[in-house]
Formats: sequence, structure tokens, C-alpha cells
Amino acid sequence: MRVLVTGGGTGGHIYPGLAFINYVKSVEPDSSFLYVGAERGMENKILPQTDIPFLTLEVQGFKRKLTFENLKTIQLFLKSIKQAKRIISDFQPDVVLGTGGYVSGAVVYAAAKLGVPTVVHEQNSVPGITNKFLARYVDKIGLAFSDASQYFPKNKTILVGNPRAQEVVGMQPSDVLHKFDLDPAKKTVLIFGGSQGALKVNQAVVAALPEFAKKDYQVLYASGERYYEEINESIGMNKDAFTNISIQPYIKNMTEVMVNCDLLVGRAGATSIAEFTGLGLPAVLIPSPYVTNDHQTKNAMSLVKEGAAKMLQDDELTAENLVATVDEIMEDEALLQQMIEQTKKQGIPDASKRLYQFIQTII
Repeated sequence: MRVLVTGGGTGGHIYPGLAFINYVKSVEPDSSFLYVGAERGMENKILPQTDIPFLTLEVQGFKRKLTFENLKTIQLFLKSIKQAKRIISDFQPDVVLGTGGYVSGAVVYAAAKLGVPTVVHEQNSVPGITNKFLARYVDKIGLAFSDASQYFPKNKTILVGNPRAQEVVGMQPSDVLHKFDLDPAKKTVLIFGGSQGALKVNQAVVAALPEFAKKDYQVLYASGERYYEEINESIGMNKDAFTNISIQPYIKNMTEVMVNCDLLVGRAGATSIAEFTGLGLPAVLIPSPYVTNDHQTKNAMSLVKEGAAKMLQDDELTAENLVATVDEIMEDEALLQQMIEQTKKQGIPDASKRLYQFIQTII
């Protein structure tokens, strides 16, 4: 099979595509792949670390206010469609899979106009502008959340889950917590606000440290590089009292750590949700208010209503309600086990397989 994957801007658009490619490699080793991203997206750091052929197009997003920059956006979009058609004609894919981001809009649209089978994968409960635009042109739409079906033609959609979930399923507990001076045998809460950290989460966690230090469970907090020094300074002489707390600027092997924890506290991005539901890890979600269409809140609510997660709004987050919510779960074994079961039900552990079978129907 010849597969062209396109998507970019954020890891949430990139990692599902890479996970799908890895799955196809495992079932069809002779397959060929091409990834098309944007010139300035995060994919330019991620793809060169893989063995996947990688090309870029110059695209940019629309501004929310009237500006001449939007004329340039349209010009770049039209130009990138022409370039995408040449790329597609050269590569001759059996299918083009778009995972979101402006670049996928140009590439998937071009493929549809050339008559190449097309699929988009929507990772969030509320679709972005690109996938909404592409809905009328593509053959099929794969969803990670059933709530997103209301935004698309029902005859085109199917719930497949997020391919990233299948990559983490089956990971086994280890003694990795030793690396953070924590006890692998002790119940552990993992807290992180994303790769860069999050100001409101950081403020609440720092204020909550004295209370967390009194608990029977332990806390591993990934603060983000930009907040790490500030936290160490604020702790100062009290650091020795926090023997059950480990603060790290960044955790590289996040899924390996997740599988050794009992509760996650963090944002509600699509990739993170795919990972912790794939592992059956319950969560306290603090949706980022700085994302398009407030989609992280919608993502979180999809899990909250099923009993798989609790939610705290960013603007209402305090040390007090953070500790109280974590305690509510960690100090009630019955509730914790119930949330674990519900989280497992929300995770789709064969997401890549489902997407692969879905694509086979249109090739």
C-alpha cells in the first residue's frame, strides 16, 4: 500500500499519523509512505527523526480579524494546492490521510480533486476549521470521539479512536519511578501541564505542595522548563520536607511513566487523552482555555460524563480544589477502580487497526 499522510502544526496532528504509519508497517512491511507537512510546523522537528520521506509546503492560518495577511493566506493555499497535486501525481498514493492543520487542507483537497481516495482523522470532540472544510470533499472521516459525529455527514463517519492509543496499549509497569527518587510500590499522582508547562497549573501545584507533602500517596510533577527554576526558588528551604514529591522540568518517556502511575492531572489534548485512556489511567483534567473552539473542554466533558475523569476549569483552579479533587479519587479505592474501568472503556486499544480496515474499504 502507498500511503500519503499529511498534517501539522502540533503534535496532536502529527503523532496519530505516525502511529498509523507504524501500524501499517507492521501489517504490510512492503508499504511506501510519504509525509507532507508545513514549512514552519512542529513536524519539522519530529519527522527528520524518523525514516519517513518528508516534504513541506508553505501555508499559514487565517487571522481572526480582517487583515491583508488573510489575502496572503489564500494565495499560499492556492499555491500549495498546485504543489500538492504535483506531489500526489509523483507519489501515486493509494490513499491520502489528513490528520489536521492547514497543510492537510491543501493536500487532502488536492487529492480529492485528483480522484485519490481520501480520509481525514479528527482527534477532538470539536473539529477544527480544516476538517470541517474538507468534510464535503473526502470519502471518509475517522473519529476519535463519538461526540464529533454531529459536525460531519453521518454517512461518512466512523468511530475509530486515536492511533496513538494502540501504540501504548500493552505497556507494562516497571521501576522507572526510581529515576525520579520515588517509590514504585507507592500510589503515584502524575501532574503535568504540557511540554512547555502551564502557568495556572504551576501556580496551583506550587501552592498545593505543602498539602501534598502530608499525603500517603506521592506526586511526580513535570513543571515545564520555563517554570522549573522558579519552582525550586519558591520551595527553597522546604525542599527537604517534600520527600514524597518529585519535580522535573520535563519527562521524556511520558507513557512509560504513565503506566506506573495511578492518577493523571493535566490538560485535555487529544494525544494525551489517547495515551492515558489506552493505558486505563483515570484523570483530573484542566482544559487549556487557549485552544481553538475550546475543544479541550469538550474533550474533557466526553470523559467526565462517562465517569472516566474529573474536570477543573483553568480559571477556577486553586491549590485547595486541586488537592480536594485528587484526594477524592486517591483516598477512595472504590471510586479509583470505577474510574479505571470507565477509562478503559473510553480508550480504543485497536484504533490503528480500525482506521486501517476503514481505509481498506475505500481503496
